[in-house]
Amino acid sequence: MNLLNKLVKKENISSIFLIFLIFVLDRFSKIKILKDFGENSILINDFLNFNLIWNSGIGFGLLSFNSNLIYHTISIIIGLVVSLLFFIAYKSNTYEKIVYSIIIGGALGNLYDRVFYNAVPDFIDLHYGNFHWFTFNIADIFITIGIFAFLMKNFLIKTENEKD
Repeated sequence: MNLLNKLVKKENISSIFLIFLIFVLDRFSKIKILKDFGENSILINDFLNFNLIWNSGIGFGLLSFNSNLIYHTISIIIGLVVSLLFFIAYKSNTYEKIVYSIIIGGALGNLYDRVFYNAVPDFIDLHYGNFHWFTFNIADIFITIGIFAFLMKNFLIKTENEKD
């Protein structure tokens, strides 16, 4: 089977669509927050606020530095990891393609922001009383879901071969 036939297989097209859908959902949410709310906090209820912050680090604001060299190095590494995930997803079975596609869709959303805004807009603020979780965005939700599904499959769910 040639490369073109492999690329247009149903599960590969479905994966590309899922990546695109997640990317669009993430972009839409960020554009909506930036355009309609900007720097204003929006109190939704006692546990949820929308509060825009600009994250120059990686997930949940980790590794935030004021150095352009470190920022761009981290961005390049993220880009390389996303490229590697594309290759791994292409070679994977259907379940893994879905999991990797969820991660890739979210990662592309945040990578887009890193390239065009030099930071990622995070705005979902979950809290209880004075305890606030890290502020995050839609892309982060999908990345977390994908990683959780990957971990569940690989570490908690026994395959038929492992049961014997």
